Order: sequence, then C-alpha cells, then structure tokens
Amino acid sequence: MTDAIRLTDYARGGGCACKIPPGELEQMVAGLAPASGSADLLVGLEHGDDAAVVRLDERTGLVCTADFFTPVVDDAYDWGRIAAANALSDVYAMGGTPLVALNLLCWPRERLPLELAREVLRGGQDVAREAGCHLAGGHSVDDDGPKYGLAVAGVVRPEELITLDAGRAGLPLSLTKPLGVGVLNTRHKRTGERFPEAVASMSALNRDAARGAVAAGVRCGTDVTGFGLLGHASKLARASRLTVAIDAARVPYLPGAREALRDGYVSGGTRRNLDWVTPWTDFGHADEAERLLLADAQTSGGLLVAGEVPGGTVIGELLPRGEHLVQLR
Repeated sequence: MTDAIRLTDYARGGGCACKIPPGELEQMVAGLAPASGSADLLVGLEHGDDAAVVRLDERTGLVCTADFFTPVVDDAYDWGRIAAANALSDVYAMGGTPLVALNLLCWPRERLPLELAREVLRGGQDVAREAGCHLAGGHSVDDDGPKYGLAVAGVVRPEELITLDAGRAGLPLSLTKPLGVGVLNTRHKRTGERFPEAVASMSALNRDAARGAVAAGVRCGTDVTGFGLLGHASKLARASRLTVAIDAARVPYLPGAREALRDGYVSGGTRRNLDWVTPWTDFGHADEAERLLLADAQTSGGLLVAGEVPGGTVIGELLPRGEHLVQLR
C-alpha cells in the first residue's frame, strides 16, 4: 500500500533544508561569472537573487529559475504541490509572472512505486494550473533518492523588477508568511505527526503577495527559504549596503512551531544557518531558542520585502549600514 510509505524516510534532509549550506555555497561560486551572451543580463550571480533575468525588449524581461528538493512531507501529492509552489515563488519574488515550467524528477524506480511519482507530478500540475502557468513535460532520471521541482520561465517589466540590492534606508520590512515550517517538518519526519497548517502555508502561492508588492512600488525583496529569515535578511542587507533591523516580537509563527523547537525538533540546516549568520548579526536579548526560530530553514516560505504589502506583517525596517548586517531588537 502506497499510503504506508513514508517518503521522508528516503530524504537525507527535508525540503529546502537539504540545500548546500550558504557559507559553502558562497565559496563554491566565488569568482564565477555568468557566461557571456547576446541578451542584456539584468540580474545574474552577483547578489544571489532568486532568479536570473534578461531583457527581451524595453518592456519585457525574461525570468528563469530552477528549484527542486527532497521530500518534506510523506504525502506524495502534497510534496508535489509544495515543491511546485516553491519553484514558482522564485519568479514571484522577482516581481514577475510565471508562464511555463518543466518538471524535474529524480526517482528510485526500484525502491518506490511509480504510482507515487505520478501523485507527485499531479500535485505539481495542480499548483501550476492554479498559477496559470503551463507545465509542459520536463526531465526525469533514476536516482538513489526522490527529488522533485520545476524549471520555470516567466516575464517581468524591467521597471517593476524586485531585487536584493534595491533597498533604501527608512523603508519598512514585511514578511508575508509565518515562520516555523522547518521545525514542524522536522517533527513530521521523525514522528509522522501531520501539520495541515504548515502544508497549507508551504503550498500557497506567493502570487498575490507579489502582485501587492509590485502595486505598492516595492523594488527590493526576496523569498524566505532554506537559509532562514536571518540568512535571507542578511543577503538583502549585504546587497543593498544596509542594516536590516528586525523586531523579533513581531515575527509571526505557525501554531506548534515553538513547541516543536522546545521538544528538540531542529534540523541540521537550521543550526548551520545560525552558525553562518552569527558573525554579522546583533542578537540583542534574543535567547538561543529565538535565534534558532529566526534561522529556521523554511520551505516555500513567504516574501520578505522592503515595503508594506496587503496581508503582510511589518517585522522591522531598513537602516543605514551599521556595525552589523542584521540587528534584532
């Protein structure tokens, strides 16, 4: 019976927590430059933005991204929905609209039934349909462990592009989804407990938040995924040459997140995130528990933008560059 198979048993890490640690990733790509091409590259490797963007004409930019990961939940259909929403989020985080996507599937065909793979693909298809994005084929390989995601192409108006380096001191900082899916997913992986609110959050598109941000004139932002709130905030601060001040008490969390942390359900990715951001973060009076939650490795998290957006929560502001990239208060 496929419903007795726990997909998370086949994952070394869960969702975006299985990313290569940010410090190691920075070393790996240091010195690499985009290959030269004939198109006008608007966004490349420089700041680690969510997607690449090339100019097609004066009014249109082409947004390209790819994202895939190991199972974050046991339900195959839900995993497909979450992975698709996460990949599409890269386009939304740039202020764009996804147009077409391709499946990326790695599957241990001798260990897991193809029926489950079909459910993963069906989940991705349903979320792409909700986004109004064509999902047209893709690529699959026989692999040691299951992985799934999408390669996505979309469009953006160059004047509406949202990037990491466009922040200005004095702007508020807003978050559009609550944190906590990392510790909840870790609890799910270890115990089998289900957290429907976490699944609903991860599978929800960032489309409306992105539209609201563009309409509000937001030009600086990113989405919050595997590097945690502190990691993504520090990348924004570094690119914009600012300090990000976060009011820890304002940060929203999913129900059960603090309890999962209290009971020790913290992923290795979250601990690596915290180690990475510690040298340039002023933690103020935040204790270790608060620090871990703020560094919690998210999967398909919300947008983190410099501005106010409908449905978002203002959690801080951008300040002139100080001694630290991130300051908690």
